[in-house]
Amino acid sequence: MLPKVFFRGDGEATLIDALRGEELVLVSLVAVRDEKVVGDIMLSALQFKVADRNIAAAALAPPAVSPGLQRKGYGSSLMKAGIEEVRATGCEAIIVLGHPDYYRRFGFSADLTRNLTAPFRGPAFMGLELSPGVLAGREGSVTYPPAFCSLG
Repeated sequence: MLPKVFFRGDGEATLIDALRGEELVLVSLVAVRDEKVVGDIMLSALQFKVADRNIAAAALAPPAVSPGLQRKGYGSSLMKAGIEEVRATGCEAIIVLGHPDYYRRFGFSADLTRNLTAPFRGPAFMGLELSPGVLAGREGSVTYPPAFCSLG
């Protein structure tokens, strides 16, 4: 379990523990500095249907970096490595709920998710295509696993 200092509250840590418990983790990476874990990123399996076709997708748990080391490249390095690792699993898309300015830097877009039925909406609900055209303007649905109910 990651130190709670990485998060603003217990919600994110609880979600990550629940996803691990449900065996939905596709990729989990850590950043290490001076033999201590200073950051983490996790991507989990996500039920996703676009144009009546099930696609392999991942939900991104936002990267967590120790507060004293934020804005030093650890989060960006974790993001880039996480995206490549999940691409290697065969996933066609990644979905995230997070700060638009941050995630746009990695290719995420709310335009890709605007036609999806999901419990989240708006500019913070974004997608990244790992297979070109898999999301673009298509109607579909995202079903989050029960672990995400712990955020409520």
